[in-house]
Amino acid sequence: MGQAAFGAKVLETLSGRGEEIIAAWLPRGKAGGKIDPLQTAAENRGIPAWQPESYEAQETIEAFRVSRPDLLIMAFVTDIIPLPLINIPTQGAICYHPSLLPRHRGGSAINWALIMGDQETGLSIFWTDAGIDTGPILLQKRIPIEPEDTAGALYFNRLFPLGIEAIMESVDLIKAGRAPSLAQDESLATYEPLCNDKVAGIDWNKSASEVYNLIRGCDPQPGAYAFYRGKKIRFLDARLVGTLR
Repeated sequence: MGQAAFGAKVLETLSGRGEEIIAAWLPRGKAGGKIDPLQTAAENRGIPAWQPESYEAQETIEAFRVSRPDLLIMAFVTDIIPLPLINIPTQGAICYHPSLLPRHRGGSAINWALIMGDQETGLSIFWTDAGIDTGPILLQKRIPIEPEDTAGALYFNRLFPLGIEAIMESVDLIKAGRAPSLAQDESLATYEPLCNDKVAGIDWNKSASEVYNLIRGCDPQPGAYAFYRGKKIRFLDARLVGTLR
């Protein structure tokens, strides 16, 4: 279950390993929009691709149930998946999240790690439950945040390929019956909103490092901005002159 290049790469890698992929499940998508890479990857391999109008609909849950899945792998899932569906696979459901949970729960974890000036981030594979990024941890991978990293560079250069490796490692642990399930420490939990124009406006009263972190945390999307002579100006590919810390 997933979407975009990451979901497609997970499916391709699993298929290349000889795993039996019953189906691919995707968001509904917009009418007339581009075909999602995960859908293309599935159909090229003769794997059914489902795009239900609602994951909470009883017919969707029943269609998932009759496929008799062992494991649900959630790779870049933005829909809220109901617990009755999550509970169907005999081996449970696992989800990729690009932060060191419980820090930076939510849909913009990479952005906020940079905006908040974190010096380290990583990824988590966790067992999905009814909450948002709250389930027990299966495994985590840590990486340093470099001074000139942007959200795009951090994801595509490191968290994307490392995430593929982590999902494969998780599948191996589950198959071997050795997959951990470690409760998250709620005292360390943070949850941030989606990184959009509501949070991307530059406050020039803040320090240079704070402005710089906002710009790189919003690069490439949504793009930090300020107004100049009535026009909204986006800031990308910034450099901080002087000390970075």
